[in-house]
Amino acid sequence: MSSIPIAHRLLTVGMLSARSGAAVSALHFYEAKGLITSTRTTGNQRRYTRDTLRRIAFIRAAQRVGMPLATIREALDSLPDGRTPTPQDWARLSEDWRAQLDARITELTQLRDNLDDCIGCGCLSLQRCKLSNPDDRLGAQGPGARRLLVSPDCSQERSPQ
Repeated sequence: MSSIPIAHRLLTVGMLSARSGAAVSALHFYEAKGLITSTRTTGNQRRYTRDTLRRIAFIRAAQRVGMPLATIREALDSLPDGRTPTPQDWARLSEDWRAQLDARITELTQLRDNLDDCIGCGCLSLQRCKLSNPDDRLGAQGPGARRLLVSPDCSQERSPQ
């Protein structure tokens, strides 16, 4: 056990922000989403344990590889007793996320290729362009904002079917 009083082992939100590189608003957001926790002083100020720094590093690394916060929270919730992730945890979780990342890379590659085609042809047509108007079902009913059009007597909306 450390001889440092517990009050000096806890971090304020400003200290946590400075040490982690995360904005105070991001820390508040992470806490609101259940990714990190704090205790409150009698003056209702947040205090964080030092292991919160590792949790934030984990969260930010996972975000950088494109994982949504809901997935990150599930990963953190899967740890025993809500403990801080270890390097072994990161290795296991990142392996689990590999398929999701591969699928995202495939989607982004297809998007990039469609963008190249669009720039190459120069059409930028909302009627024909697969990038600007993918799977356009309402376009078969004619031009314009199909869901906003009203019948000639203006008494009822047309059904977009």
